[in-house]
Amino acid sequence: MKVRQWAVVGGATAGIAAAVVGWRRTRRMSDATVRSPLVSGRASRNLRVARTATRIGRGYAADSARQIFADSARRQELKEDRQLRTATEVAETLGSMKGALMKLGQLASYLDAGMPQPVRDALATLQQDAPPMAPELAAAVIREDLGMAPDEVFETWDPVPIAAASIGQVHRAITRDGVAVAVKVQYPGVDQAIGADLDNTAALLALASMVFPGLDAKPLVKELQARLTDELDYRLEAESQQRFADAFAGHPFIHIPAVRFDLSSGRVLTSELVTGARYEELAGWSQEERDLAGETIFRFVFGCLYRLHGFNGDPHPGNYLFHGGGRVTFLDFGLVKWFEPADVAMLARMVDSIVLRRDPHAFRQAVEAAGFLKPAPSLSDDQVVSYLSHYYQMVLEPGSTTCTPEYASETVRRFFDASDEVVKHANVPAAFVILQRINLGLYAVLAGLGATADWRRIAEEIWPWVGAPPSTELGRSEAAWRATRPS
Repeated sequence: MKVRQWAVVGGATAGIAAAVVGWRRTRRMSDATVRSPLVSGRASRNLRVARTATRIGRGYAADSARQIFADSARRQELKEDRQLRTATEVAETLGSMKGALMKLGQLASYLDAGMPQPVRDALATLQQDAPPMAPELAAAVIREDLGMAPDEVFETWDPVPIAAASIGQVHRAITRDGVAVAVKVQYPGVDQAIGADLDNTAALLALASMVFPGLDAKPLVKELQARLTDELDYRLEAESQQRFADAFAGHPFIHIPAVRFDLSSGRVLTSELVTGARYEELAGWSQEERDLAGETIFRFVFGCLYRLHGFNGDPHPGNYLFHGGGRVTFLDFGLVKWFEPADVAMLARMVDSIVLRRDPHAFRQAVEAAGFLKPAPSLSDDQVVSYLSHYYQMVLEPGSTTCTPEYASETVRRFFDASDEVVKHANVPAAFVILQRINLGLYAVLAGLGATADWRRIAEEIWPWVGAPPSTELGRSEAAWRATRPS
């Protein structure tokens, strides 16, 4: 069995972790509620992050002084304690601020395998257990959007949320017609908070240009701003979620909760309540179960891309519920991108030229035509293939392959390595910017499971221009289901 090894990234997400902030894992959600509207002004949010960074800096200075007189064991103990306290403070700040900054903390929590474990543990609380808003604030949003208090809209309403994240939190309820539902309620003021985080376009452009010197940054930043702004409108999310739910109705192992449009609005999203194991629980299951879950996630992401021309752009550990035997419920459809057929054809052309035909020149032409690489006579076809083929490693060759944390971290490192000659001419087309969450997210999720499969054979089932026969039990059950669906 081949195991793809990816070098550990040293700076990309570790830098994010040093700049972001949350709360201690041992706190219960009800202990640290947000009882007032969020800090939403750009200056105020920047000041809060700056104050946290100052406190962290003072703490490091004090610990450095203590380490002078400590032996090696004590120095390591002081270092680990400082890492935990720093990550906890970072998580605490971001968790209470919500919005785009908290999303960075979520991303950092699982993206970089080289991050110290105390930092990963503290930031992991941001995936689904950030400090919730007070019950009266959630009730006010329900009343304003649905016209009545929660206990009037629903037969039963649980004021204690079951999950709290960057934009909203989720409550359990029972409808008047006796259906158990999950009700996502948006934080009051989070729209202004995200607006403030995204408002500094000049800073975003400068950051993007530092990462990719050849980047056409303005369309990219504009696309990011549009997608994150769309995420604030729960009506758009409801439409996307139901579109996926309809597409996978009756599927043997992929499930998307159905939406209750009559109990939803711009800031309230009500859908079928589903229970299941969380990602961190799955880590304690057998490797066979983890492999099946990884295969399902892979099939969902790439099947949606090539068959539905849609991509759910927020693949992080908090957005899955696991039921065993490869059955997975997919949550949170706020950051969805629907692609034009021509866009998907471009992606297929790149896959076909580098994976199936192994034609370096055709691949280079496809990459340039899609806008991922600007014409650069100084680069050879072999240089382009050498750099970009890494992103296709899992499907380049048939055979069982394990997705490892090193593999995922190397993907992140390559993506942000501005010293590479190819990166100096690379671009991220606006149409495909959200798709980068495959590189900066999906592979980290699969790596966390140590998921093993013959990804090439599975991909050939998914790619419409290949249409290979099923190669696994999940593939055979999906093929049987698909045979019953309208073409």
